[in-house]
Amino acid sequence: MTTATERRSTPEIDVAGAARTRHPLRWVASVVLLVLAAQLVNMLVTNGNFQWDVVGRYVNAQVIGTGIVTTLFLTVIAMAVGVVGGVLIAMGRLSENPVARVTSGLYVWFFRGTPVLVQLVLWYNLSALMPRISLGIPFGPSFVTGETNQLITPLLAAVLGLGLNEVAYMAEIIRGGLLSVDPGQTEAASALGMSRGRTFRKIVLPQAMRFIVPPTGSQVISMLKATSLVSVIALADLLYTVQSIYNRTFQTIPLLIVACIWYLVITSILYIGQSFIERHYARGATRNAPQSFWSFLLFRRRRPPAAPTSTETPS
Repeated sequence: MTTATERRSTPEIDVAGAARTRHPLRWVASVVLLVLAAQLVNMLVTNGNFQWDVVGRYVNAQVIGTGIVTTLFLTVIAMAVGVVGGVLIAMGRLSENPVARVTSGLYVWFFRGTPVLVQLVLWYNLSALMPRISLGIPFGPSFVTGETNQLITPLLAAVLGLGLNEVAYMAEIIRGGLLSVDPGQTEAASALGMSRGRTFRKIVLPQAMRFIVPPTGSQVISMLKATSLVSVIALADLLYTVQSIYNRTFQTIPLLIVACIWYLVITSILYIGQSFIERHYARGATRNAPQSFWSFLLFRRRRPPAAPTSTETPS
């Protein structure tokens, strides 16, 4: 009744003389961007220093493929360590045990506060700190002892450096996702007689995943690019492989272009997977719905959710 009265009292707006809003600055910006894009394309085509023939010769070379396999292997292993360790550290951060909470907080503080490059070099030179590594009872006898230089290979140092650093970031992502779920839903599930495990699996986790998956996908892409840091410890990933080639041939720019092409190809594939997973966990969400992959690919703008119609508006 109130809505109908307000609609009748609203004055009618005369749109007969309405004109479309002009945006001259938008046109100016478009022209400037098109000119810069044309300049870039012209430079790519006419500048012989790019040596596109060299790029075409190395882009599908077998040695480059070996470096790509190492990069993908490091990404998968480091993210697996990061997710598993992140769950444990997140549980420690949310624990009511003060020792576990403080220990987890110190872990996150240290690994997020120091550069991953420093951590990689530290793990690689661990033998300078501990020449031998032993496994046994703390302050007691040792069961197994080995030389650190033989145990900590460049591959293991890379996994430890990247994986343990990723644990700290994933712990905060998982903790934030779990805290985003309204505690009232857990209380309601408990009132209905659901166990804590079933409440976590059926109610908390599905909602938390909507906030955990997007940043996790970004972390995977960041990890893929972070693997290039292992070149400092002489592990033959994609970047180290192209570096070893151009150190011999002095074809620096075309080899770096080859590395960029493959990083772009892999990150694009990862983005496709991430967009599908995001949409899977965003089913039923009307606010902040993720952008589809095709919308991103076609540069479509995000549109706000449609406002409820007059028939849907409660009176």
